[in-house]
Parts: sequence; C-alpha cells; structure tokens
Amino acid sequence: MVKNSFISVFSQKEKEENPGSVEFQVFHFTNKIRRLTSHFELHKKDYLSQRGLRKILGKRQRLLAYLSKKNRVRYKELIGQLNSRETKTP
Repeated sequence: MVKNSFISVFSQKEKEENPGSVEFQVFHFTNKIRRLTSHFELHKKDYLSQRGLRKILGKRQRLLAYLSKKNRVRYKELIGQLNSRETKTP
C-alpha cells in the first residue's frame, strides 16, 4: 500500500482544532476510500470490506450534500482541494 498517494489537505493544527467539522470528516472518509480501493486491487473477493466501502461512500455523499446545502462556497473549496468532481445536487 502506497501512503504517499493519500491526500494531506489539512495541516496538523487544523486537525487538532476541529476534528468534527464536515470538511475534516469528508477528508477522513476520502482517505479511507482511497486506502480501501487500493486494498481491492490485491484482494478482489473481500466482500465484507466492499460493504464497508459502500457505507463510507454513503456517509461521505450525505456529508457533501449537507455541506452543499448549507454553504456552497465551502463545498466548492473542499471539492477543489480533494480533487473530486462535483456531484449532482438538487
């Protein structure tokens, strides 16, 4: 597993100040998703971890939807920092 491919958007100071913020949670879930997808390259039949990945994807999607409704500017900044494409929002 290559740890250098994971993103490090937030500084250590920001992590200590507000680990409950929506941005930090999305950042954390994105790192978990990237780590699990690299795990599946070696272990294609790990179905239990695939279920966990789907749950994490759902949580991240709900957090991003919440952030896009509450503060569109912070949402766009976060998407830009994570190099994620923008998802459809109602």
